[in-house]
Amino acid sequence: MQSPLDEVIRRQKAGRPQGITSVCSAHPLVIEAAVLQARETGGHVLVEATSNQVDQYGGYTGMRPADFRDLVRGIAADCGLTLDRVILGGDHLGPNRWRALAPDEAMERACALVAAYAAAGFTKIHLDCSFPCAGESAPLTDDVVAERAARLIRAAEDTVGPEGAERIRYVIGTEVPTPGGAHETLGALVPTTARAAHATLEQHRKALALHGIDGVWPRVMALVVQPAVEFDHLRVVDYRRELTEELRGVLDDEPTMVFEAHSTDYQTAEALTALVEDHWAVLKVGPGLTFALREALFALAAIEEELVPTADRSRLPEVVDRRMLAEPAMWEYYYPGGVAEQRLARRYSYSDRLRYYWPDPEVAKAQARLLDNLAALDIPLPLLSAHLPIQYARVRRGELSARPRDLVVDHVRDVLRDYDHACNPNHKEYV
Repeated sequence: MQSPLDEVIRRQKAGRPQGITSVCSAHPLVIEAAVLQARETGGHVLVEATSNQVDQYGGYTGMRPADFRDLVRGIAADCGLTLDRVILGGDHLGPNRWRALAPDEAMERACALVAAYAAAGFTKIHLDCSFPCAGESAPLTDDVVAERAARLIRAAEDTVGPEGAERIRYVIGTEVPTPGGAHETLGALVPTTARAAHATLEQHRKALALHGIDGVWPRVMALVVQPAVEFDHLRVVDYRRELTEELRGVLDDEPTMVFEAHSTDYQTAEALTALVEDHWAVLKVGPGLTFALREALFALAAIEEELVPTADRSRLPEVVDRRMLAEPAMWEYYYPGGVAEQRLARRYSYSDRLRYYWPDPEVAKAQARLLDNLAALDIPLPLLSAHLPIQYARVRRGELSARPRDLVVDHVRDVLRDYDHACNPNHKEYV
């Protein structure tokens, strides 16, 4: 059974630069931006839930896989995008959430996690078994990682049966960048070696055979390797294609497989284009989108301060910071330094730990109040120019309404436009 992802791979293997953006976010406005971008360009939208956002217990968003599926499909329907153009993916599925447990117990929960995603209709599954569990030393060897990945694939296949399994495409890899960006200050990054990538492929092929599911191999669509692309709180390491020349040839003999690039957030448009040209056909982005979301919402909050009486303001930035200070578990480990340094990091860090707080009821209420306050007003164009100049220009040209929700979504789409340009260089909009 064909998948829309197969066409991306076919074109890559035919020597035509082609890619797809993987939107790794659970925020409804980010998903709306991705859906509208796909509707405009005529392509597919690929939205992935990460294992910490969405799991069989609810994750930090409170959503199980079926809930996330319904959220994405509901937004697509509301925006006029047909469901055949929606691809759902699971990101970093494995024992990561349960690393404090013994390996057998952690893997039992990971298998249930993958089964829940498969049962909910997710058709792109990234298997991440690279993290050690209780009592294990890091890094895990390729054979251990591959054996665990094969167990997870078996769980997915058994859950949906042969017909359902034909729709699923898998992503493997042992050199997996840290979900959501590096925790530490980055030094020099070194790409995965060709030798290590070949070893990963071989061990996974063996593990599938040992589990009696070697027929799955043609549906293993991508390999995650490190192309030396990453970001931390203050710095972005940009792609340098001269460092990956040998690595790029690893998949030449794999007719159904491309590379998947993680942590591509904040890469330049030129770097994204080079990644797609060099066979990283899946470009994952998450924090970079919620970073843009925060930029737009805080810009609107600054406009609100100019237009709305003090007692009626949302005070969104203040509410977010108050909730982050009250519940610091999602950021304090990641943001060292003094009080002033941490305050800046909470609001402006590239790693955007703020994104974990959007589902907080107080934050969600303040966001809604902000949008409602400004929706009841006509935002003066000079004020819009001062805070969202690119959106201001589109409003002036009649391309965009000045409604606050539309302004936010369009600002997020500016990030996605760079990705679309890289993934679809021959699209009429970009030539």
